[in-house]
Amino acid sequence: MPLLHLQPPFRAEHLGSLRRPAYLLEKRAQFDSGEISRDELRPAEEKAIQEIVQLQKELGLKAVTDGEFTRHMFFDGVFNNLDGFEHIPDVPLERFMDYVPDTAGFKELNFKKADSYMCKSKIKRTKSFYRAEFEYTKSLLPSEKHKDIKLTICAPEWFHLRHGPYAYPLDVYKTDEEYFADISRAYREEIAELYSLGCRNIQFDDPLLAYFCSEKMLAGMKEAGVDSERLLQLYINVYNDCLEGRPADMNVGVHLCRGNFKARSQHSGGRHFSEGGYDRIAVKLFNELNVDCYYLEYDTERAGTFEPLKHLPKHKTVVLGLVTSKFPQLEDPEEMKQRVHSAAEIISHGVESRTKAEAFHQICISPQCGFASHSLGNEVTDEDMANKLKLVVKVAGELWSDA
Repeated sequence: MPLLHLQPPFRAEHLGSLRRPAYLLEKRAQFDSGEISRDELRPAEEKAIQEIVQLQKELGLKAVTDGEFTRHMFFDGVFNNLDGFEHIPDVPLERFMDYVPDTAGFKELNFKKADSYMCKSKIKRTKSFYRAEFEYTKSLLPSEKHKDIKLTICAPEWFHLRHGPYAYPLDVYKTDEEYFADISRAYREEIAELYSLGCRNIQFDDPLLAYFCSEKMLAGMKEAGVDSERLLQLYINVYNDCLEGRPADMNVGVHLCRGNFKARSQHSGGRHFSEGGYDRIAVKLFNELNVDCYYLEYDTERAGTFEPLKHLPKHKTVVLGLVTSKFPQLEDPEEMKQRVHSAAEIISHGVESRTKAEAFHQICISPQCGFASHSLGNEVTDEDMANKLKLVVKVAGELWSDA
């Protein structure tokens, strides 16, 4: 049976962020406190990236990332480099919307202040977002492997959802559409540059789309007078505008999860922020969002069932996040295989009918999220992370021996 997709994603994937070694965390802490310069931090970053790229090769992963080792948070890169945005170290908490699950979670943890990037003037891209990350990873691989580098990038609506009516000054932009027109233009410029450098695989990290599955957020929006359906449609339109004109051989995926935050007060793994299956957004997600693949959290019951996958079109791929990155316990490989077959069965009887064999070849597997959405990482060790990724590679190899 020929594969339906010859480009990434690969059968065994990981979601971008990987655990930082202790020496890098130490150097980053020194940099954050002003003890060392960026130039003094860089050698530790490069050493760590070299090691993590080698580990991915040894584990048998075809898609390679730099582990996000030059970032503090997974969403770094875009808004801290865009003209028109300003870093505000102490944003009043009322400017974070209570209905957004992660901001509500931070408030529950009694955060007294929060920093953010706020729009202050017209938005314009005057420098690259991710060029340096991609170029350094590319330097560590032979030319024939450059197409396998996966670059994770920030969701375009990141600060818009969390700040609501405070997302931009009304004397700068009169409407959401005006605001996002400039953001979309910046993304198109970035994607064009990345493509010119050899990038062929990008992954938007977007827990916000999964938040639209949360009954709690939808209720909070309604109470605040926010039209959640309009907002979801707006965000899908923004993505499509960002991707307008992108080359046909550039694979674009979007990763949805429900939070992976390691709170200082918690010692039992990463915190999730929302719950709810993909049923509420599946039709729009799979049919209106112009991406090639979907990296979906499916490690716990809070992500719902596979039923929404019946809306997956024949020409797209789903990467099932069956392995948790929050806890060290290994999943049962036979149960993972059974779940893949269950998903294929549902896809085969979907809105677009197809054979189970065809549906089976639209599926890949991965952990449900990265292992370090922020620099401190999750409650797993380096060995735990390697074992989780080995499991994904092993199960994928046994399921798709012809891949």
